[in-house]
Amino acid sequence: MTLNKNLIKTFKKISKNLSGAEKRQFIAEITRTYLEGNTRKAESIFGWNRNSNTLGLKELTHGIICYVDIHKRGNIRIEKKKKNLEQDIKDLIEPDTQVDPHFKTSLKYVRLTAKKIRHLLIDIKGYCSKKLPKSRTINNILNRLGYTLKRVQKTKPLKKIKETDAIFDNVHKINKEADNCPETLRISIDSKAKVNLGHFSRGGKKRSFTAPKANDHDMNPEGKLVPFGILEVKQGLLTTIVGCSAETSDFIVDALQFWWDDRKENYPFIKKIVINLDNGPAASSHRTQFIKRMTEFSEKNKITIHLAYYPPYHSKYNPVERCWGVLENH
Repeated sequence: MTLNKNLIKTFKKISKNLSGAEKRQFIAEITRTYLEGNTRKAESIFGWNRNSNTLGLKELTHGIICYVDIHKRGNIRIEKKKKNLEQDIKDLIEPDTQVDPHFKTSLKYVRLTAKKIRHLLIDIKGYCSKKLPKSRTINNILNRLGYTLKRVQKTKPLKKIKETDAIFDNVHKINKEADNCPETLRISIDSKAKVNLGHFSRGGKKRSFTAPKANDHDMNPEGKLVPFGILEVKQGLLTTIVGCSAETSDFIVDALQFWWDDRKENYPFIKKIVINLDNGPAASSHRTQFIKRMTEFSEKNKITIHLAYYPPYHSKYNPVERCWGVLENH
């Protein structure tokens, strides 16, 4: 059989739908059958790469398939070349990271610019300026890590007390000491907005033949659920406890006890728990019932409790808040 326009068009179409060793074997078979193994003619007629065709012909001759890892080609990202760079960037921006206050995305916002982070890597982490990537590359690294500077003006707190900066410095100091101490566990706690039970849409979607139906008004719920999150910060493990009562001091401490009963076997050497939280009404340091219950929790479990409160109107910097954006997307 000789090659004609229709046959050439068919072979081109088939080769486009193949990849890797299958494609090499196909074009090599066509080249050997119709063109006597001439890869130059195959390149001229079909546009097939001569090197791939030559490799395919060798595979056909010897019966050995060569597997090439295409993912290892190209330039390696700088955070892979410098093993500690990614973690050093995270350590520097962690105190200045906040979550989307509307919990609509899992993106995190950082107040520091890429240029500022580059200076901090040199001044604090001891990097050499010549061997460190430029600000544009650091900005790309931040994007890959899920951090962004977009819309940061919309996350500006409504109020700021004069002690805000001092409180932040204190919290950062406490957190750093806790993370560096093998006998201390740092957790972050907070509750999410109550969820109404009933036939409510909440903007949900479902792939089905018929669309599920919901009430046209989100009124008269059958009940309410309170999601309460406990994040083990360094381990990155989130425990979500859902209650049907109001968010009270008793509910918070009961949830903590439930969590600790389940997790304490994993922390046999822990003697102290540092808790990051905001000054909400149920967990305020001025709430006598909360302090009473936390004292009882400490005595019962024979463990020291250190409460590290974030400044008023800045609860979005609490690490557990970053988990709600992920949950909200589901």
